[in-house]
Amino acid sequence: EKSLILEPKITRIYPDNNLFSHTIGQIDDENFGVSGIEKNFDNYLKTNTEPLTMTLDKEIQFLIRQELLNSEKIFKNVGSASILMNINSGEILSLVSLPDFDINKRNNISDKKYINRATKGVYEFGSVFKTFTIAAGFNEKLIEPNDMFNNLEKKIKCGGRTISEYDKDLPQNLSVEEILIKSGNIGSVKIGQKLGVDKIGNFLNQIGIIGDIKFDITEIGTPIPFKWGKCKLLTVSFGHGITTTLLQLAKGYAIISNGGFNITPTLVKKINSEKKKRVLSRAVSSKINQILRKVVTEGTASLADVKGYDVGGKTGTALIVENGKYTKKKINTFASIFPTNEPEYVLIVMLED
Repeated sequence: EKSLILEPKITRIYPDNNLFSHTIGQIDDENFGVSGIEKNFDNYLKTNTEPLTMTLDKEIQFLIRQELLNSEKIFKNVGSASILMNINSGEILSLVSLPDFDINKRNNISDKKYINRATKGVYEFGSVFKTFTIAAGFNEKLIEPNDMFNNLEKKIKCGGRTISEYDKDLPQNLSVEEILIKSGNIGSVKIGQKLGVDKIGNFLNQIGIIGDIKFDITEIGTPIPFKWGKCKLLTVSFGHGITTTLLQLAKGYAIISNGGFNITPTLVKKINSEKKKRVLSRAVSSKINQILRKVVTEGTASLADVKGYDVGGKTGTALIVENGKYTKKKINTFASIFPTNEPEYVLIVMLED
């Protein structure tokens, strides 16, 4: 038919629909990447003949997404996220954020509920930060696992506000490892006071919890800056009044558990492996990993005691801030490493509200 002119056109079809929506991202009608890997590697994908190989495992991604969808049926949470990462290389095997979307539809996503909660969302995570406080104490050689903190108060006041134990039956005498196993707020505060602002601040910077992080997609959140002070030191010690991303939380847990080596989280397979740089004492990991295992076998994370996996981890609960005020809505997090005798993976799971 002479009135019809056929023109070749390249387009992308995504067979997995929603499964990798926040990582692969989208292209527009002109085939320009507008989010995710499609955006950040747009020029590479157009100019190179070699394929871009991602680190994600399709089957694991599917299974974790299904579990997060199941949690919504139980808890009615508004969103969730999870990151499974190799603790030594930084390669991410699974990165899920819900709700997600079908990237084949090329929709303009403006609703904030579709934010990438794993990398873009910035949250207070609560008690999962207690692990960092204790790890910092080990790194500075200020405490040991069996050191005792006696006559711990049930409440401490600072700046007109009260810090109290979530568990009113918590013993007044606790060892360092018991503070983490039983998730003691006041004990964590005491360790934070021993460290002081400079030491705990430097430690959190070293493991990448505060400040910016480089990543393979541009949808990255930045922890909210704050001014250190006497009261801020106390709240940060047990994970309140400080924010970060789930991605940075995963990086932090990887470093304190892998022997103290810095790692760079990645979604793209690297041809040449980077030489690892040690940022913490090796002894930190051997001590902290044993305690994280006890948190699962004896403490607040008993549901994660999966036979044959030797999971170690820490639970965290924090109130959500809206318009500058704490609400009754909560962020629930579990940060884990496994197997604890020689960790290979870090798995972080977060449910929002």
